[in-house]
Amino acid sequence: MSGRLLNDRRVLIVEDEFLVTVVLEAAVLEAGASVVRLAASTVDALALIEAETFHVALLDARLDEEPVTSVAEALDARGIPFVFHSGYGPEHLPSSHCHRPLLRKPSLSSTVVQALHEAMK
Repeated sequence: MSGRLLNDRRVLIVEDEFLVTVVLEAAVLEAGASVVRLAASTVDALALIEAETFHVALLDARLDEEPVTSVAEALDARGIPFVFHSGYGPEHLPSSHCHRPLLRKPSLSSTVVQALHEAMK
């Protein structure tokens, strides 16, 4: 895969599709992440962001048809880099975050890990 690009990093994955979450979690753990937290809703994601510290996050652009604007803003406020991962195009990203990297689903695990690594630079 992509080596240990996420070695000892704390990663937040915000995704509402269970099978996608399982694959993403396995990929970031294999890439060396020390902690991976999962959130399937904006409420859960915001609670995790408030309670814990993360190095990087991966956000589905929409959770159950709800935009993740509040999550993106919370991450920005804490200086946490993030990458969008979505089946939707860039027109569905929050306008204030359209400059963020967007990976289109389906994505290779190695591509996701590389994008998270790049976001932290």
